[in-house]
Amino acid sequence: MEELIANYLQHMELGEIQEHKSMSVFPLYNKGDNGLYITLKEALEADLLTITEVDNYGSVPELKVINQATVPVLLLDGEELAGAKQNRVLNTTILLKEKSETIIPVSCTEQGRWSYNSLKFTESGNLASLMVRRHKSASVNQSLKKSGLFRSDQRMVWDGIDEISLKSGVKSRTRAMQDVYQSLEEDLREYHLSFPVRDGQKGILVMVKGEVMGLDIVSCSIAYLNLHRKLLKSYALEAILMEGEDEDGFNGLDKAKSFLDEASLSMDEKHESVGYGWDHRLEGPGILGSSLTYQDQVIHTALFKNIPDENQKMSIYRQRRSFRM
Repeated sequence: MEELIANYLQHMELGEIQEHKSMSVFPLYNKGDNGLYITLKEALEADLLTITEVDNYGSVPELKVINQATVPVLLLDGEELAGAKQNRVLNTTILLKEKSETIIPVSCTEQGRWSYNSLKFTESGNLASLMVRRHKSASVNQSLKKSGLFRSDQRMVWDGIDEISLKSGVKSRTRAMQDVYQSLEEDLREYHLSFPVRDGQKGILVMVKGEVMGLDIVSCSIAYLNLHRKLLKSYALEAILMEGEDEDGFNGLDKAKSFLDEASLSMDEKHESVGYGWDHRLEGPGILGSSLTYQDQVIHTALFKNIPDENQKMSIYRQRRSFRM
């Protein structure tokens, strides 16, 4: 792993644990506060960002973004964009250049629609669910190794959305991930109220039923404040769908520190980012994820517990779904 990222992970500070039902959260902190960018939410609210299909016909794995801001805009891996011909999520974290036009890599999160309901995309307020983010990250890693492209396994993304829809009992006319979040709005609100943002907080490390699920951290506390709710919802959805399963006793602090230690030993493949900086793909025995660096700073890191059996489970699920259809 590149020394910059390894040192960053090793010096990350864990705040006091917060708990609600089967989910535990450690607020994350580090020194410095990089305010060189604004978030997707801020840019859209200020009417500084325009996101559309690449042309009138559209292309499922790509969108066009025009940034009119005089500062970079941070688009986070997994952030969902709603509208146009179908909802999409970001395949990787991108620091958009100021005053720029960029084609960005995305995945579809609304399988049953390919027709305009608006000309521009808006922010849905969601990130892809943790499971979908994990699968997407693994497939983007493989795509970068094979072709150098930030492409996901779209079928796997759709299968993940179908699975969370089935588990939550949601029947969506367009098989949209957004409908799952809307159906669980009240439950998710409970989690949001249970895990308030702390002063200076820049991220979260999340455990569900005693096991680390993953972490997200950004370099700016103001940016994190704007991202906290949607990041929390991504993890909380997993916790809600796992309610009722067995839970073992655990030492949360020890497991959280162990996860960070393992992460700092991950293998690192470096690729030129779509926007500013470098996109690092991180993989270890039990960890996968990515990190965006720019000007010797770590802008965003997302790490997930790698569950090898999940690919096999997803394959079996796909076969069951094919049989039902």
